[in-house]
Amino acid sequence: MAIRRTVLSSLLAGAAAISLSPAFAANAAADYPSRPIRLVVPFGAGGSTDMVARLLAEKMSQILGKSVVVDNKGGAGGSIGASEIAKAAPDGYTIGMATVSTHGSNPAIFRKLPYDAIKDFAPITNVMSVPSVFVVNSSVPAKTMKEFIALAKAHPDKYTFASPGTGSLGHANIENFMNLAGIQLLHIPYKGAGQAITDALGGQVNAMTDNLPSTLPHIRDGKLRPLAVLALKRAEVLPDVPTYAELGYPQMGDGGWFGLVAPAGTPRPIIDKLNAAAHKAMAMPDYLEKQKSISGESMGNTPEEFAKQIKVAIERYTAVAKRANIKLD
Repeated sequence: MAIRRTVLSSLLAGAAAISLSPAFAANAAADYPSRPIRLVVPFGAGGSTDMVARLLAEKMSQILGKSVVVDNKGGAGGSIGASEIAKAAPDGYTIGMATVSTHGSNPAIFRKLPYDAIKDFAPITNVMSVPSVFVVNSSVPAKTMKEFIALAKAHPDKYTFASPGTGSLGHANIENFMNLAGIQLLHIPYKGAGQAITDALGGQVNAMTDNLPSTLPHIRDGKLRPLAVLALKRAEVLPDVPTYAELGYPQMGDGGWFGLVAPAGTPRPIIDKLNAAAHKAMAMPDYLEKQKSISGESMGNTPEEFAKQIKVAIERYTAVAKRANIKLD
């Protein structure tokens, strides 16, 4: 029995060595992709991450010659979907969307996560950056952020804010703003931006902050009123809405981003092929047209550059969590 175990261990070790060899990886990439690719979105349908993912998936499907199928796995501020990406087979057939929530605020805020934002992923490329916008339901009697702050101070805990989930970027940003502005709002977490927006539109919650693509149609319809933009400069589609920095809160920083990641251990030739396909997609005229319509900006880069951006996001939101005293189990 001991001899059998020894032989089996040797065979497994040999198989692992072959699978990790450069020649094996190169051969795997040569035939890749030979079947559809699953693109996991760690938030529900209708939110900004989903919108960007579907736009990218459509173009990458054309470039790669195989379908890139979006699979929404929302919940827990993006942690459920991110964990599924991390635990998938590292063969290139399950990839996922990384956001400042899943790879920035979540690692900074949660003491325990079902994934390690650095060790469990192979970055592919950043894709797009977009402004975030603070909005209130049109029934809220505040036309400016100054007026809203006055209302919140006069009625502590009366006003509510929605987020895509506890520990998400939307949650962290409003917690940060409450700390800076000296106000208190009641947090109502959801399983994704889509559900949060639905209740913000219905008046079940008074305010929320989310990436501009998912809120812009409702701002244009007059159902949501924008009070501040989280970006380095004003959004072209909302030229009259000031940035947080203009309002006196430069500590709020800039907006969010969306990128592609694969499970750690995915062969580098496959990562490179996905990176190239994503960059080709981001250069397509109709992609660029849709990106501009939501005030998005292309952020394509190398896997190494994207890895650095993830580390910077974690460092930034670790400082935010400390300043706003946010730490969750």
